[in-house]
Amino acid sequence: MPLISLSGVAVEFGGTPVLQDVSFSVSRGERWGIVGRNGSGKTTLLNVVAGRLDPTRGAVAREGGLRFTILDQQRDFGRAATVWEAAASPFAHLLELEVALQSHADGLARAGDDATPEMLARYDRDLERFAREGGYEMEARVDAVLDGLGFDHGAARTQRVEHLSGGEAGRVGLACQLVAPADVVLLDEPTNHLDLETTRWLEAWLQGLDATVLVISHDRAFLEAVVDHTVHVDQGTATPYTGSYSAFVTQHAERGLAYERAYAAQRRRVEKEEEFIRRNIAGQNSRQAKGRRTRLARLPRLSPPPTDEDVMALRLEPEERGGNQVLVLADVRLAAGGRTLLDGFSARIHRGEVVGLVGANGSGKSTLLDAIVGARPADGGEIRPGASIQVAYYRQDMEQIPEGKTLFDIVSDMRPSWDRGQVQGHLGRFGFPGKTVQRTADSLSGGERARVALALLMLSRANFILLDEPTNHLDVESVEALEDALEGYGGTVLLVSHDRALLRGLTTRIWSLEAGAIEDYPGSFGEWEEVRGRRAEEARREAAASAGARKEREARASRKEREREKEERARARALRRRVEAAEAEVHRLEERAIELRAALADTSLYGDAEGVQRAVALKAELAGVEREISSALDTWAEAEEATQTGG
Repeated sequence: MPLISLSGVAVEFGGTPVLQDVSFSVSRGERWGIVGRNGSGKTTLLNVVAGRLDPTRGAVAREGGLRFTILDQQRDFGRAATVWEAAASPFAHLLELEVALQSHADGLARAGDDATPEMLARYDRDLERFAREGGYEMEARVDAVLDGLGFDHGAARTQRVEHLSGGEAGRVGLACQLVAPADVVLLDEPTNHLDLETTRWLEAWLQGLDATVLVISHDRAFLEAVVDHTVHVDQGTATPYTGSYSAFVTQHAERGLAYERAYAAQRRRVEKEEEFIRRNIAGQNSRQAKGRRTRLARLPRLSPPPTDEDVMALRLEPEERGGNQVLVLADVRLAAGGRTLLDGFSARIHRGEVVGLVGANGSGKSTLLDAIVGARPADGGEIRPGASIQVAYYRQDMEQIPEGKTLFDIVSDMRPSWDRGQVQGHLGRFGFPGKTVQRTADSLSGGERARVALALLMLSRANFILLDEPTNHLDVESVEALEDALEGYGGTVLLVSHDRALLRGLTTRIWSLEAGAIEDYPGSFGEWEEVRGRRAEEARREAAASAGARKEREARASRKEREREKEERARARALRRRVEAAEAEVHRLEERAIELRAALADTSLYGDAEGVQRAVALKAELAGVEREISSALDTWAEAEEATQTGG
């Protein structure tokens, strides 16, 4: 039985259709990717699935009792003061229960024998609920998710939410969703603020999650790693596909080709029928022509196949070739907030290279780009562009887009010689037709601002382009358009991105920034990934070998310790036996001495010469026994001392 089923679902806003005739089913444990152009209705579909939006028509069936979590692109942490509190907010009721349990325990301790059955029953009931709802696993789960998303879970307990950057707030919002107990996890662009390592961690987490996942994403490598189904939202409807993301790409292309053929065949048939009707409607075949016209009017028409007109038409062309040496960095040092981000880095970038700059969030990638374009000075060393180099910079925060101006004015300012038609035509290539060119930059969504930034980049005609996370707000089609434009670009590119598909497709060289140093790898991102993978595998093997050697050393030491302890126990037993033997010997000798003294005290012994001789013998024996007793006592004392000292 499906976990969630949509049948003939339609959604309209103010009479404007957004989705029509959407039907598909999601089973338990499946992971669905939702893809489509910005504004096509992906988030609307997610809200329908979650039950936050009722369809205008159609039905949505959900298995009873399902727990949903949904990650919005906009985050609100409520009353949480610290990062840890925000991440743990799905467990707020358990945190309150934990405090109540401690209060109950204190009360029981004070009451002692006077504790009532009701007090004990309440404590047992709350304790059982705390365990049943995951209270004992809660803290470890929150810590693991925060660590995986690049936070220090210890520092997160004091790190204030209001001091978070936009990217950090995005990661905290994602943490809230991932820690929450859920049957269905709904994510909307979860990788937007992640770096390469945290994206890989998220993939592994979702792969091992015992829940159903539906995720909107433009990250092709992420989708390939995570999803086993895809729903494509386009042309006002949603089409489901089974298999990985790459399987969807293949199936979608095949389905599109089949549709184009069916549309062409129907069009030829309709044209043929219309021609027959025109020629015969007034002639002797009029009745037949009228019959064909009636049948043609009833024929369900296929819509024209979607075209690439809505895809961003980006083309990057440098105005001049520029010199072969594009950028020189000599012993560059960068610091921020008392922390060294980069120290002693020297390198040269040559014309035509596509350099991928990768590293963890906060490692200093954007700071380096700012220093290269002169937005901030280097803290040491020299940064020098080559001869005839014109630089264009796509900022991650897109501050290069002037606020308060209309899109028309922004483009017109860059191209004052253009007439109205040329300005509107350029903006139309990026999805801003007609009156939308009069919108101001502050009214745009993230995806729209990204398209404007790329429209301005195209006008720059620069021969050295710096791109800082350009795919963050783009849909898959726009990302592919950007990739195609960069692939055909004749200049030089320095690219900061966590989009592995983009990096794999474009880069010729990798700068990996980590711990204040850059590793300059002379190869593509795919090759660098292989090298990193081999290094990681070697490190794992070395760690395993080291751990094995350590265990062997510990085992040998443990065996020696056991042998030593065995020897000590044997020696202790021998000492105890020696003491016992000495005590027994002293006892035997003292018994004999008593017997001898008793015999010598008998007066009848001295009544004749034979008795006197016997008495002499007994006295001699007694003297010998007393000497033996003295020796035996010394032996016993030595044995006892050896027992006490372990020697």
